[in-house]
Parts: sequence; structure tokens; C-alpha cells
Amino acid sequence: MFDFLFKVWGLAKIYRMRLFLGVLTGVLSGLMPMLLMGTIGFVYSVTFPSAQIQNGPSPVSNLPKFAQDWFNTMRTDLETDARGHPWVIASMVAAIPVIMFLRGLFGFLNVYCLQWVASRSIADLRTRLFRHLLDLSASFYNQTSSGQLMARVVNDTSLLQYLLSTSTAVIVRDPITLISITSYLLLTQFQLTLITVVVLPVCLVPIIIFNKKIRRSSREMQARSADLTQIMAESFTGYRMVKAYNLEDIVTADFRKTALSSVGHYMRIIRASNVTGPLIEFFGSCGIALLVAYVLCKPQPPANFIQLIGSVFFMYAPLKNLNTLQTSLTQGRAATERVFELLATSNSVPEPAQPKALDAANADITFENVSFNYGDKAVLQGVNLTVKSGRLVALVGPSGSGKTTLANLLLRFYDPKEGAICIGGVDIRDVSTRDLRNQIAVVSQEVILFNETIRRNIELGRPGASNEDIIAAARHAYAYDFIMEKPKGFDELIGEKGVMLSGGQRQRLAIARAVLRNAPILVLDEATSALDNESERIVQATLDELMKDRTTLCIAHRLSTIQHADLIVVFDQGRIVETGKHEELIRRGGVYQKLYELSEGGRLGGEAK
Repeated sequence: MFDFLFKVWGLAKIYRMRLFLGVLTGVLSGLMPMLLMGTIGFVYSVTFPSAQIQNGPSPVSNLPKFAQDWFNTMRTDLETDARGHPWVIASMVAAIPVIMFLRGLFGFLNVYCLQWVASRSIADLRTRLFRHLLDLSASFYNQTSSGQLMARVVNDTSLLQYLLSTSTAVIVRDPITLISITSYLLLTQFQLTLITVVVLPVCLVPIIIFNKKIRRSSREMQARSADLTQIMAESFTGYRMVKAYNLEDIVTADFRKTALSSVGHYMRIIRASNVTGPLIEFFGSCGIALLVAYVLCKPQPPANFIQLIGSVFFMYAPLKNLNTLQTSLTQGRAATERVFELLATSNSVPEPAQPKALDAANADITFENVSFNYGDKAVLQGVNLTVKSGRLVALVGPSGSGKTTLANLLLRFYDPKEGAICIGGVDIRDVSTRDLRNQIAVVSQEVILFNETIRRNIELGRPGASNEDIIAAARHAYAYDFIMEKPKGFDELIGEKGVMLSGGQRQRLAIARAVLRNAPILVLDEATSALDNESERIVQATLDELMKDRTTLCIAHRLSTIQHADLIVVFDQGRIVETGKHEELIRRGGVYQKLYELSEGGRLGGEAK
């Protein structure tokens, strides 16, 4: 338990001064009830001296002799001449309000400082966790759902924030209150205190029994919460498919089933955490009943009795808070395990310890005996290929033959199982991924746009680019005209994934982003697939201009777009089966010729003949 708490508190080490202030004020706040009860007893003894039972035990009989002498002298002086000294009367009157004010002040500072530390520490943790997830390889995302990740970044860290703020305040303040009051009572009223607290060990029994149930249910409830997040993420992003196929009832039923599955675990936590409170109250009342029975048999000074009863009630709130704290700690422990497990996930594409510099301009790309598997499935096998600098190399083949995988390996989304990929003779595994990807521009079949302005989406190709460069890139991609037709032009918001734009417009923004990047290597994955025939011819001409003096890897299914390629590489079942130019491959009558006949270009060519 303590290892887990130290791990959570370690998140706040950069805010340790504010954390220390929060802990210190929590300690002072915890001492105030003890000081208050002592003051109440003292004021009562002075104000009603006749209420003391003759020859009864002194409230300070268990204190050291010097403390007893001071207390008795002070009380005697006050009893005999208190009204002759106005400042004494004022002090007596103001003592309790001053202590209550200090208790409230220290309590406020305790909560405020810890909340301040917690909110910033968790913001730092979320940022750290988010960046760590972004740095992980594509294989991690292939195995993990986005809903699970969002739940861990948002929901699990929220539990940690509660632990770091509210729970820490309870851990610091309430034990101090219990220990200080109990110690004071043992010093001043040893026998009465023992009779009252004899039932306290019994209060621990229900807490221990129900703790295991809470921990088990907390893990399950957090898992179900992640499942709910996943269903919502898929349903909201795929709302068109949901509506088109009338899947609302099915998706709602899945959501309801998952939501209800967490209700049982939640109610188990509620039962376990709320049963202990009444049990503690019952056992506490038994302690008071024992005290009343003892006082009836052996009369005590009223001040002692009042002081003890007041102390017991002051101890009730901390006991209840510590009981609730146990539930929070159990839930937080499960969340902490999930968060730190994610932070401990290693990247399957590690950064080099001493990265080499890379200059991809005028550099050849070589794939040397490259093999790659997705799990147990071989996707690429012994691929050897050289892409000459400034040349256009087209990758074609049936779906699943390994074309896109080869481009993903070039971008180091994955590392090959065997072989090496070199740019200008430098193995890309010896280059930092940031340096590598800075020198590659990508236009993919799946256009990725953000819920930002058109300007911002283009600027992401080269963050910090000037407005003139952004406009020039839009013109090169033939996107300028439709952008200016928008009410706000480049400042128009395009919605999530660019939903406010047509497919062709989204593709042209992606091309403008690649133009702005101005990288020496260009990867095109069906870059014109979403365009109509006229737009395709326009953009293809733009891409031809963009590809000049750049090393280009073009993945194509529409073979009519790559007939002018310097080299066409044909893949089949993860192997290179043919290479050559368009006319040469057509004459061979192999795999490429069959693909060409099946494509739109092949059919049109046949009709022309």
C-alpha cells in the first residue's frame, strides 16, 4: 500500500514546496481539535469552579508536575481575581473562537494547497502519458483500442487526482486529530479514555473484511468504463455507418449491456463502503455507553465528562473519513496500476542512443533483404529494392501484398524483422525518428484532418510556416479556389476529420500539406483516389511538378496514374515478382499485365484498340 502511495506522491515532487505547505497546514489543522477540547475543559473549570466534585481527580493529574502546578496556580488566580482583569475575561471569551478560526484557516490552506498540487501534477501526468502513447510504435495501436487508451488518460488519472488532493488531506490531517485527541485524553483521563476506546479495535474488522471486495470490484468497474468509452468513440466517429445501416438499436443495446455490467460492481463498492460507517457508529456508541455506566457507578468531575464526550464526537468525523479513504485508496490503487503499466510500456521502435545525422536530399533508398511479420503472418519476405534519388518508383500489386507495409517500414512505424533500410547508406534505425520523418512527406489514401481551421491543417505540414507559404501550397494543390469560396476562407473550421469538406477537397488539403513540407522524399498512397476525373488530372499535374527532383514512392491501385513511373515494382504475397517500366511489363504478360487488364486503364485501353 505504501509503495503505491509513494508512487502517487512522487508525481508532485516538482511542486514539493507547495505540497509541504499543504502537509504542514494539514498537521496544524489536525491538532486544532485537541487544542479546542483542552481549552473548553480549562474554560469550563475556571468558569464553574463549584462544579468540580470535592476531592475528585484533577483533569491534569496525569500531566508532569510542573504542568500541574502551572495549571492549578493559573486556575486559582483566575477564580479569585478574574473579574478584576478585563484582558483575562477577553482572553477567555475569545479563546474558543480564535481556535475555531485557526482550525478553519489551516483546513482551508491544507485543502487549497493540495488541490493546487494535485491539479497541476495530474495535468503533467496526463501530458506525459499522452506523449508516451504518441511515441509508441504502430504495433501498439494495432493491439490496443482507442477507447481503452482514452479511459486511462482521462478516467484513471481523475482517480489519481482525488488521491493526491482529498485523500492526502485525510491521510495527513485525520490521523493527527485522532492521535492528538487520544493522547491528550490518555494523559488527562486515563481510565475513562481506556473504557471509551476499548471498542476501537473492533471497528477495524469490517474495514478489513470489505477491503478485498472493494479492490476486486474497482478493477472490474474501471475496465467496464473503458469499454463504454470505446463504444462511444466507435459510434460517434462511425455515425454515418450507424445511421446508414440503422444500427442505432444494436449499438444502444451494446452500450446498455456494458453500462449495466458495471452497475453490479458499483453497488458492491457502495455496500462495502457504506456498511462500515454505521458499524463504526454502533461500536462508538457502545464505547460511550460503557463510559456512562462507569460514571454512574463512580462519579467524575463534570468537566472531565463533558470534555471526553466532546472529544469522542470530534473523533467521529476523522474515523468516518478514514473509512471512506480506504475505499478511495483501493479504487485509486487499481487505477494507478493501469496508468503506470501504460507508462512502463516500451517502444518496439527504440530511438538510437547516439543518432546519426541524415541528409535525404539526393540520397538513394535501399531495402536490403527486408522481411516483416504481423504476428505470425509473413507480410514481406526477402525484399531487395533500390530507389534512386529523384526517381518515381511505383508499388503495385493485389491488396495485402505488402505495398503499404513497405512504406510504413520506411517511415519507421515498424522495424523489419530481418534486413535493413538505408537512406544514403545510413541505416534508418541509427537515425532519430523525428529527423527521419522530417524528411518525408506523406499523402495517404486515408486523409487525416483535424477539427481546426483550413490554415492550421495545411500548416501542420511545416509548423510555423508563413501565411504566404500556406497560400502558395494551397495554390499548388489547386485548393485555393474552393478555400476562398468558404465564408471565412483559410480560417474556416472544417469539423472532425474534415467532415465539412468533400472527399476531393480533403485530399487536396492533404496534398497542400505535403507541398508545404517540401521534403526530399515523398510517399503517395493513392493520393488521387478521392478525386473526380477532372480534379485528378489537375492534381496529378501538380503532383508531377511536386515530384521533380524528389525521391517518390507511389502506392497505386489505379495503374493509369503510374504509367510514367521510372520504375514499377510488382508485389505478390509479400515478394517482388516483377520490376520494370510500364511498356516492358505489359510485354512480359505477367502479373502486372493481368492487373492492368483488370484496372480501369486496361479496360479503356482495350476499348481504344
